[in-house]
Formats: sequence, structure tokens, C-alpha cells
Amino acid sequence: MKRTFVAAFALLFSSVLFAQKNTVGRHPGRTQFYAEVGGPGILFSANIDTRFTPSSLGWGGRFGLGFYTGDEYNYYGGIYGNYYTQSVVTVPVQVNYIFGKTDSPHTFEVGGGLTYAGKKIDIMNYNDSSRTNLFGTASFMYRRQPLKGGFTWRIGFTPIIAKGYIMPSGGASVGYSF
Repeated sequence: MKRTFVAAFALLFSSVLFAQKNTVGRHPGRTQFYAEVGGPGILFSANIDTRFTPSSLGWGGRFGLGFYTGDEYNYYGGIYGNYYTQSVVTVPVQVNYIFGKTDSPHTFEVGGGLTYAGKKIDIMNYNDSSRTNLFGTASFMYRRQPLKGGFTWRIGFTPIIAKGYIMPSGGASVGYSF
């Protein structure tokens, strides 16, 4: 299962890189590669974000590969139990829309999507069988993206939704726009 996700991520990443070699009709700033702490990847993720139009604004999508590591607690009846650390691979996928002026590097992102976790996990720390491996995600983020590509960063509010619970969360990322 992990090999499938790694292969899909590598294929998507390599196709984006090869697509950028063609300089005829190239629109800089349309595609971004970034590392994110928090956000839809839950703890940490590496992502590719691209626009569906020949502009750095408008509709687009993102795909990533990340991980989550956290302490879990197992009850063995009554008051006895034990803690253990669990690591899980995550795959965040979102559709988003970038608002802004065409001649300004300051933009705002609104998006929504799903994050798949390789194992069922409980990130909300409720003791009521709320463990799941599929999470709804949203993003409301300020984005600083240069008009002709280069260093970019984002910061914002990224709630995570699972089994009727909404966990407020934030995210920050740095990357490169090309």
C-alpha cells in the first residue's frame, strides 16, 4: 500500500517537472512544490499545487504525501492500559481557488478535500471509537507567491473533519513556485 502511494507521488512529481521544460507558452507561478507543517497533511507533508488555468489565480488542486506520529492509548478494561507511538502515512488531496489581483504577489486560498491515512488513527483524542483513516479538510490561507516564480510561503486556518467532529488546526508552508 505504501509503495503504491510513493509510486503515485513520484509519477505526479516527475510529470510536473517534465511539463515545465517546455518554455513556449509557459506561465510562471502556476505550479508550486512546498513542505507544510500542520494543514491537511495532519502533521507534515510535501505537496504539489497547480492551477487548472494558465494563470497563478483561479481553480487548482494539490496532492501530497505526509506522515503523522502521535501517542495512542489502549485500554485493557478498567483503568489499565498502555501508551505507544504510532506513525502513519497520509495522502492529502484538495481542490482550491486562489483569489487575488493579477499584478500582486498577495493572494488568498480557499479549498476543500480529503486526507487518507494508511491506518485508522484518532487525532482528536476522544475516547469514543472515533478512529478513522479518512478525514475531510478545508483551507483558508494567506499565500505569498511571486509573480514570476521563486520562493513562496503560506499560513492559515486548516480545520480537519472526522466522524462528526471538527478539529481547529493551522498550517504553514514554504516552497518554490515555478
